[in-house]
Amino acid sequence: MNRKLDFWIPQFGADEKALVADVLDSSFLNDGEVTTQFERQTAELLGCRHVVATTSGTTAIFLALAGIGVGAGDEVLVPDVTFIATANAVTLAGAKPVLVDVDPQKLTIDPQCIERAITPRTKAIVPVHVSGRAADMGGILDIAKRHGLLVVEDAAEAFLSKHEGKALGTFGVAGCYSLSPNKTITTGQGGLIATDDDRLHVRLRELKDQGRPERGSGGDDAHNSIGYNFKFTNLQAAVGLGQLRDLSRRLERMRDIYRGYAEGLRGVRGVSVLPFCIEGGEVPQWTDVFVERRDALYDQLVARRICGRRFWHPLHTQAPYRASDELFPNSTKLVPHAMWLPSAFTLSDADVTAVCGEIQEILA
Repeated sequence: MNRKLDFWIPQFGADEKALVADVLDSSFLNDGEVTTQFERQTAELLGCRHVVATTSGTTAIFLALAGIGVGAGDEVLVPDVTFIATANAVTLAGAKPVLVDVDPQKLTIDPQCIERAITPRTKAIVPVHVSGRAADMGGILDIAKRHGLLVVEDAAEAFLSKHEGKALGTFGVAGCYSLSPNKTITTGQGGLIATDDDRLHVRLRELKDQGRPERGSGGDDAHNSIGYNFKFTNLQAAVGLGQLRDLSRRLERMRDIYRGYAEGLRGVRGVSVLPFCIEGGEVPQWTDVFVERRDALYDQLVARRICGRRFWHPLHTQAPYRASDELFPNSTKLVPHAMWLPSAFTLSDADVTAVCGEIQEILA
């Protein structure tokens, strides 16, 4: 390659700089009216009643779980294939993450395995929309209804990815998004919680701001309950508002990148592109593939200055949540073959074509 192709590159421009400068000129940098404006705009985009901005996707999941009453003695079902933050958020809430094997076609939580993992202590399910690909929300919600469980979606990688006409993250009682640097829009760090539940919305406000249901003065405020400090500053919100101005282009570019890989690798032996329902509204945060000899391909691509990313290790192989491989046949078998190709919306069509050509040459 004539130049390095990175897995992801965040992009900023004049809009973000101007909006941040306005906040600096205002001398009010903390969680304020700019944050509220960002929350309202994202709620409108997602088609939900409320959005609460917080410090990260991890704290978004924690606050959502705490807000629905998850705590000590409870169990929360989490897919074995996800970034470890999903399980850590459950632990932070004082509950036990119970790992569940995944669908071998999509790497999202398997509803049949959910049924087998439910116990009298199960309180909630946290499905993860891996790479922006919808988990089986119909099956998950049906199970949750029959067993009296609550669903909090981890939509960290699925901002404005849609399923059956609805934004992922708006099917359960709450949905959580990440604003970290490798996401569609970023504020450096940050997270969003979407909900249509008015009572949960109030509780989330209390939990993120020292027990205050509304923004206070820092002086003679009423603190109705125990809360914490997970405020999202006007500075971060200003960056987010600037990012939203480029959102439509980014979403379409990510779809086009996936289409380019799917077409360019069609019929190539040794590699298969995981499915996305682009026509149904899904947005590939990243394009993921199964590769027979993944590590060899990954290393040779890096040597050619093409930087993808290997999949996370299954959670059951990580020290804090270690369990037997026999309990997770799908994730154990498939994850060592899974990786993401360079997926930044800054890639050109020619870049995608070049990556496909290099993969074909290596695998041949």
